[in-house]
Amino acid sequence: MTTISPNQTDCLQDRYGRRVAARLTDSTDTLPHDITERLRAARVRAVSHRKIARVQSAPAIQVSGGGATLGFDTEGLNLWSRLASALPIVALVIGLAGIAQYQGDDRAQELADVDAALLVDDLPPAAYTDAGFAQYLKIASLTPVTGSHQQP
Repeated sequence: MTTISPNQTDCLQDRYGRRVAARLTDSTDTLPHDITERLRAARVRAVSHRKIARVQSAPAIQVSGGGATLGFDTEGLNLWSRLASALPIVALVIGLAGIAQYQGDDRAQELADVDAALLVDDLPPAAYTDAGFAQYLKIASLTPVTGSHQQP
């Protein structure tokens, strides 16, 4: 599959247009005068009604020292468009602040629940830091609980 660059496409289109224009010009010599006048008037109307293409300026390259930067044209950037371009950043900052606040509140609530459970429990808080008590809890969770304690 061959690819044609945009420059080659433009060149081919120009050549085709010139060939069509040359063929039309060759055959105008045999047309009557009234038809050529109508064609000339239609051509003038078409040229006057054609749309003029807007030229868009490319960003300027600014060279200073050993580096080059792109400078963008500020045409069309009024106060509202500048505010609208900053709006997503403001929304992002507000969203991140809200998430941080929510997570901080959630963490504080979890710590408050743990503290409340420790204070309401029958065991003193020092028992949870004892290594022997932690071992006792592991063993107690592995052994099945029986309904009645029978002594031998």
